Amino acid sequence: MENLTIGFLGLGAGLILLLLRVQIGVALGLVSFVGIGVLLNARAAWGMLTAVPFNFVGDWNLTAIPMFLLMGFVASETGISAGLFRAMRILLAWLPGGLAVASVGACAMLSAASGSSVATSSAFARIATPEMLRYKYDPGLATGVIAASGTLGSLIPPSILMVLYGYLAEVSIAKLFMAGFLPGLLSATMFIGMIIIRCSLNPRLAPAVSETFTRRDFLDAAREIWALPAIIVGVLVGIFIGLFSPTEAGAIGAALAIALGAARGALSWQSLYRSGLATLTSTAGIFMVVIGTTLLGKFMTLSGVPSFIAESLLSLGSTELIVIAMVAVLYLILGCFLDSIGILLLTMPIILPVAREAGIEPIYFGIILVKLLEIGLVTPPVGLNVYIVKGALGERVSLVSIFRGVSWFIAVDLITLALLISFPIISLYLPSLMG
Repeated sequence: MENLTIGFLGLGAGLILLLLRVQIGVALGLVSFVGIGVLLNARAAWGMLTAVPFNFVGDWNLTAIPMFLLMGFVASETGISAGLFRAMRILLAWLPGGLAVASVGACAMLSAASGSSVATSSAFARIATPEMLRYKYDPGLATGVIAASGTLGSLIPPSILMVLYGYLAEVSIAKLFMAGFLPGLLSATMFIGMIIIRCSLNPRLAPAVSETFTRRDFLDAAREIWALPAIIVGVLVGIFIGLFSPTEAGAIGAALAIALGAARGALSWQSLYRSGLATLTSTAGIFMVVIGTTLLGKFMTLSGVPSFIAESLLSLGSTELIVIAMVAVLYLILGCFLDSIGILLLTMPIILPVAREAGIEPIYFGIILVKLLEIGLVTPPVGLNVYIVKGALGERVSLVSIFRGVSWFIAVDLITLALLISFPIISLYLPSLMG
């Protein structure tokens, strides 16, 4: 049997295992182990199975992932996320759809701290959505805004997806963070603009909140909100000017979040234990997926599948726009069935050679991929963030209502994606300053 045939059979077997709900890392690792054994021998397969996890876990760059996760979980456990929403509510409640706008702002800040879309959506589904429902907001808007705004954690730095992409594509993670800053702000701004326009045209979506805030309330809100943005800005500036690496930045951010929680009197041994446990669990899940997909990449390279697919796709057209369009279609389809980390790691061995052959700038390509993965987090039938919100609310809002509400945000995301593709300078001007 030819190597290429073995490679495609392995891909098919992997997809069947994924459809049977086998954990992604286990499914891809098992297929890769068997495939490498068939292509080479059992000894070579066992050697790779033992070497890849050790090399991967020992990689210094990837230790940034648990550090950023810990920073986000500590912020959530110590009530910083709830304080963010209260502060943004006081500052923005006067706008049409003010509570929804406040949710976007609070989600953007927490996602910048944690780098995790799931953590952000889970936190604000419990904090902001019940408040919006209490004020008779449309259930679709009240839930859709949380599911969609939670995805900002993928693009606004620090981002776990960017760390993984930078590792696999061998590009600077610091430059990726810089490149994602403006697109992340653009996404949040587009969400806010859409909410204001919709609620202005149809006030029944978001009845006005009849609350009067004093000057003291605004001062209290400013005191409530300054600390976390200060940590985020300090961490990112330190990365951008080369003062410390992304891993060191993550450790500093986590330490500052712990110190902030202690200063607020909200940190206990129990909350610190829960934050640490959640960090370990999330990190282990991510590393399992990455190890499985790394083994798959080696199996695919040995079989020749990536080269075959790259040549086939490039025969259809080798311009940047054609390649990006093909990748966009692939990601939007896969986003309906797989989680974002799984999609990125599963496809990188195939699409990265295609992008390089087409001459696409790798940092720009990474931003486009992360934006596509953001959209995949809310697309039916398996939009992970939608189910996170549904799980947090139980039977208070139907799944259909959440998907109906999030559809408006998907439309805005597609417009934002078109802008990023049309104007690559948005995601390239900052990294270019670094040389």
